[in-house]
This record gives sequence, C-alpha cells and structure tokens, in this order.
Amino acid sequence: MPPATKASAVNPEELSLSDLQAEAETIRKRINRFRESLGRFFVNKQEIIDLMCVAAIAQEPLLLIGPPGTAKSDIVVKFKDALGIEQGDYFEYMLTRFTEPSEIIGAIDIKELRDGKYIRRKDGKLPTAKLVFLDEIFKSNSAILNILLTIINEKKFYQEGKPEPVPLRIMFAATNEIPEQGELAALKDRFVLKVQSRSVQEEHFAELIDAGLQGEAYKGLNQKPWIEGHAQLDDFLKANRYMTHLFSRKTGDGRGEEENDRHRFFPADVFKEFQRLVKTLVREDKIFISDRKLVKLYKLFRVRSWLFSGGAVTKDDLRLLAYLGETHQEIEHLRTKVPEYLGDA
Repeated sequence: MPPATKASAVNPEELSLSDLQAEAETIRKRINRFRESLGRFFVNKQEIIDLMCVAAIAQEPLLLIGPPGTAKSDIVVKFKDALGIEQGDYFEYMLTRFTEPSEIIGAIDIKELRDGKYIRRKDGKLPTAKLVFLDEIFKSNSAILNILLTIINEKKFYQEGKPEPVPLRIMFAATNEIPEQGELAALKDRFVLKVQSRSVQEEHFAELIDAGLQGEAYKGLNQKPWIEGHAQLDDFLKANRYMTHLFSRKTGDGRGEEENDRHRFFPADVFKEFQRLVKTLVREDKIFISDRKLVKLYKLFRVRSWLFSGGAVTKDDLRLLAYLGETHQEIEHLRTKVPEYLGDA
C-alpha cells in the first residue's frame, strides 16, 4: 500500500489552508457529482438535495417540511448511504411528545448511579453521531427541546454537569406541520433554511410510478445503487474546513487596510442587493430575520457559490432567501416573492 498522504493521514478538521487549497477543486467536483447522482434516484427532488449539500458543507441544520409520503426520510437515508457513513456515526429517531431523553441521549448507567454518578450510556445515541436525522422534531417535549438547543448551538452534551463535545456535523430534521407555539421559536430559528418536500404526482405521475416501483425492487433485493462512491463524509468536512479558512483570512494592502472574505468573494453590487432584499422582506413582507440568521445566511451564500460555480457570490445565490419562512404562509409567500424580487418572475 502507498504511504498515506499528509491530507489523508490527519483529521480533516485539522488541515491548514495550504493543505486544502490544492485539492479544493477536486473536493468541489466530487460533491457536485454526489448531489447530481443522488438526484437521479428521486423524482423532482434535486432542489432539496442541493440544499442538503449546501447545509452539510456549512454544517448548518436543514428542516424538511411536507406531508407523509413525500420522500423526506428516504432522501436523508439515501444521502447517508451514498456518503458511506457507518451506522455508528448515524442517529435517526422519530420524536413524539412522549419521547424520553434516554431514547435520544442514552439511559442512565445504573452501575455508575450506585456510585453516585449521573452518567448516561450514550453509545449509539445522538451524542456520538456525526449525521443526525430527527423526524417530527417539533413534537419534542421541553426536556428534549433544551437538550437539542444545547447540542445544536454549542455542539456540547452535558455529563455530570460537565460539557463534552459532540461529533455532530450534519443535522437534518423533518416535520409534517410547522407549529405556532412560542416555546418552539428558538428551535425554529436555529434552522435557517427550511424547504418543502411536495407531492410530485400531479406533474410527474408516470415518473413517480416508475421510480417508486424501482425503489420497491431495490428494497426487496437489498440493493443500494445510489452508493456510488462519488463523495464521502470527509469531503464535506474538508469543504467546511476550507471555507472556514477563507472566512477567517484577512490580507493587507500595505496601507493599513485589510481585505476580508466579503471584499474578495461578495461583489459590492450583489451585497447591496442582499441588503435591499433583507430590508424589503423585513419591512414590507414582515419576515423576521435575526442578526444570527444574517451571519449564517452569508455563510450559506458563500458555500452555495463555491459549490455551484467555484467563485464569488452572484445574484442567483441570493435565492436562498426563499427558504427563510417560519410558517406555511411565509414559506409559500417567499417561494413566489423572492424570485420576483430577484427579477426571475
């Protein structure tokens, strides 16, 4: 076997910018092949898969919204399979209001409890997973809600009152309905992007039947042809690391002024359009956009521009604003209004 290269011998999240620059374009092409290939196994779901890839690189959670039977879970499972993620690095659960914290973060270790220690047996649970999928996330009770907010916000899990880092890097969640309860506002706000998974039968009836029957055959024969090896989890981790390096980099011009990521990769006219759109959405359309969301939006724009074109942010990348809705009404409104504001309609 050939000796491991420097890039493959170390943790992808410890690589320097110089380590990553040489392979950044290769990684980008691998992820693009991955998303395009995965899209072949679904009918009219490429939009969702593209957003999943952008969110996964940015390491921002993505919420899939839609009625039962619209492939929400299937897309996530195939995404996981296609990345070759081991079962121990994946956690999936459907939440109900009766779900206990032990089902999500592990049961209390009775042996440790006898010794006066409050330790959870977390193996195989959310605190040990790199990719997590939570179905019906808004049905979680207050105890689980607090745990999820801590894990999403801080990437930490508490044992005996002490924080432990969690390996979570990619998080997808799904819901049939978007609740209006105020106590869920903080959790909803953590999902900057929310995308609808719609029924496709009206416009793609024949393709749906053909693809669905083929899918049933794959299941019955225990075949997974969507595992094509185009990209692995490490590619997404390296892409995130590469983008993070670019975000942090500042260069001087010799006159005491510094040039940052925005100067290099977000053209002034597009940035001005971004500001105009945000003001319009907030003032005229009454869409709430927190300061935290604005920063995360910038990151998502940049990731999308890098993935799709390898270059600077364009007006086309601003279409991510269409996925900011907090209610069904806002989601439907933004789906029409954002393209209109961008001049696409």
